[in-house]
Amino acid sequence: MNKGFQWLLLFVLGLAACQPVQPEAAELILATTTSTQDSGLLDVLIPLFEAQSGYRVKVVAVGTGKALEMGRNGDADVLLVHAPQAEEEFMQAGYGGERLLVMHNDFVIVGPPEDPAGVREAGAAAAAFDRIAAAQALFVSRGDDSGTHKKERAIWQEAGITPAWPGYIESGQGMGATLRIAAEKGGYTLTDRATYLANRDTLRLEILSSGDPQLLNIYHVMTVNPEKWPLVNAEGARAFARFMVAPETQEVIRRFGVDVYGEPLFFPDAE
Repeated sequence: MNKGFQWLLLFVLGLAACQPVQPEAAELILATTTSTQDSGLLDVLIPLFEAQSGYRVKVVAVGTGKALEMGRNGDADVLLVHAPQAEEEFMQAGYGGERLLVMHNDFVIVGPPEDPAGVREAGAAAAAFDRIAAAQALFVSRGDDSGTHKKERAIWQEAGITPAWPGYIESGQGMGATLRIAAEKGGYTLTDRATYLANRDTLRLEILSSGDPQLLNIYHVMTVNPEKWPLVNAEGARAFARFMVAPETQEVIRRFGVDVYGEPLFFPDAE
């Protein structure tokens, strides 16, 4: 961690020390996508929020589909997810209290350096998927209704392909585990850039396709509607949502990963 980032964290913690703290720390349940956990971002943000608010945060890192299900069932207080269409449906159905834009990064298609399907020359994401299918190459899908899996399905649909060849397998696991499976088997997969960068030194995988607007990856924070579930920690959820879009937090997000990877893992969007 470089000195600039260390000073920034000390500054934010200093601000947190001046904030009122709950007399008894209450638990706040955050359901979030595995990418925020696997990238290490929550390891930085959660201690800052806990110091500022006095809440203890229980992080449940699952696919976005599961996180939204937890919200619909009242099993979480606040969500940090990345599947805009599903999020809008969640809000329209009355399960959400408020939904705030937090940050973005992008999805990338990774695979073995030899690139047997020729994905590097494909251009658009749908064309890359078309080449993978035509080559009957090994592709490891999350298969878990996560935000990444939803994006993958959308790209297959755009390509006009139903993936069903023997080399198309589903891990049913988070992004970090799916990347490891793809690396071990010499296959392709779709991943968010942050989780790939956080793990690339241990993976024999390279970014082969990126930059398609279809691959934009947007994160929102959503509180669970207390009118649906009166027992949710609505006050804590609102505090966390406000924390995520606060200028100090957005600056931490902007600088996260730059000292290690030479580039940010996420881009703040709240402003």
